[in-house]
Amino acid sequence: MSEGINKVILFGNLGADAEILNTAKGAVCKLRLATTEKWKDKDGQKQERTEWHRMTLFGAGAEKLGPNLKKGQRLYIEGKLQ
Repeated sequence: MSEGINKVILFGNLGADAEILNTAKGAVCKLRLATTEKWKDKDGQKQERTEWHRMTLFGAGAEKLGPNLKKGQRLYIEGKLQ
């Protein structure tokens, strides 16, 4: 039996172009992703809530994906919390 699961799936829109940093240990890419939840309340009024997520990609993923990630793009992210 597993001790636990640490898995996150996010699907949303980039809030800004990816920020890419080159360090001595390799590339680092910083992202801001907005996920929006929409629903109707008990009175039938439309409601909306946006959550902002800050993420960091390291290594090959940062080098390959970072330059192509632009503000407004829809993005699917799967990973773990650290």
